[in-house]
Amino acid sequence: MNIRPLNDRILVKRLEEEETTKGGIIIPDSAKEKPAEGEVVAVGSGKLNDKGERSPMEVKAGDRVLFSKYGGTDVKLDGEDHLIMREDDILAIVEG
Repeated sequence: MNIRPLNDRILVKRLEEEETTKGGIIIPDSAKEKPAEGEVVAVGSGKLNDKGERSPMEVKAGDRVLFSKYGGTDVKLDGEDHLIMREDDILAIVEG
C-alpha cells in the first residue's frame, strides 16, 4: 500500500522494543510499553505559513526518530503497526 501524508504529517513505523532486559529477564507482552522510537516511512509536503508558502520538513524518509509517548494516531498498514503524527510530535532525530 502506498500512503502519502498530507501537509506537516509524518508516517512512522514503530521500532520493536527489546524482548529481554540487559540482565536476561524476558519481558512479557503485557508488561511492555509501546516504544517511542520509530523509522520515518513517508513525509508530507510541509505546513503552510501565513504567506501561503510551504515550510520544509526537517525529517525525511529513513530517519530514526523519538516521538512523544501518546502522540499520533495508530494505523495498521499491510498488517504492521504505524503512526501518523504531526512534525511537532517528533522530539528528536536519532543520529549514529
